[in-house]
Amino acid sequence: MGGGGGKVVLITGCSSGIGLRIAVMLAKDEKKRYHVIATMRDLKRKDKLVEAAGDTYGKTLSLAVLDVCSDESVKQCINGIENRHVDILINNAGIGLVGPLESISIEEMKKVFETNFFGVVRMIKEVMPDMKKRKDGRIIVVSSVMGLQGVVFNDVYSASKFAMEGFCEMTLTLVSMIEPGPVHTEFEVKMIQEVKQRDFPGADAETVRLFKEVYLPSSVDIFEALGQTPDDIARCTKKVIEASSPRFRNLTNALYTPIVAMKYADETGTMSVHAFYHLLFNLGPLMHVSVMAMKYLTCGCLRRRTISPN
Repeated sequence: MGGGGGKVVLITGCSSGIGLRIAVMLAKDEKKRYHVIATMRDLKRKDKLVEAAGDTYGKTLSLAVLDVCSDESVKQCINGIENRHVDILINNAGIGLVGPLESISIEEMKKVFETNFFGVVRMIKEVMPDMKKRKDGRIIVVSSVMGLQGVVFNDVYSASKFAMEGFCEMTLTLVSMIEPGPVHTEFEVKMIQEVKQRDFPGADAETVRLFKEVYLPSSVDIFEALGQTPDDIARCTKKVIEASSPRFRNLTNALYTPIVAMKYADETGTMSVHAFYHLLFNLGPLMHVSVMAMKYLTCGCLRRRTISPN
């Protein structure tokens, strides 16, 4: 793998969603500046990527098996690249977990951290030494606004993203974070559909009611009104890669800036937490109306606008 001209870009989690769109966008770069190595755990899931890549497949885009939860798989993948040379690593692989905390097993929590946190750590540990020797290279980590502001019923997922953000601060000179808010993907739709049907044993009836009757409908509204597309995230990622002086943190959705700013404006952390909980649990119907109004009144260009990485 690699050696086909252009900078070698290794991307994790490319079978669908954000990873797929980043891989295709870079592979189709008009100046052919990149050779993309798109990875996934199971190459049987390659069809959507191959179809989207079109005639770039086999030219500026190649495929490789990679499971970020396996030390051996990570090492084999990097060793399979010519001279182990990776110019740009994009850590995108991740999984979600949502629901009442009482109903989530420790094993489920470990699985989320194994992918979202330790998966990123494995990848960085494997490529960073070579980048340091060359004094060249970039590492992009697809994080989330939930790595900056926790969200109720997303306790474990938020914790895994917080951990990732904290870990990457120590690698500031090489790493840039991409921090999307809601993104319309098959992954999100499937997850919401599945949790609607679950019973959540261990959680009390009122907590389950709040989750199913308040949180989930509000989440759907927010995704509908504020959600970006995987292509929006891919464009932001490409801008970060091409920036002469890329920032460490890059929010992709300008509408989330006030939420993050609220957190850092109050050193006690009380303002942002109370504001969110009040909005979600005390103003549920008003929140629904407000979000739907935002959907129709806010112009599409603002909803899709990404924050410049420079």
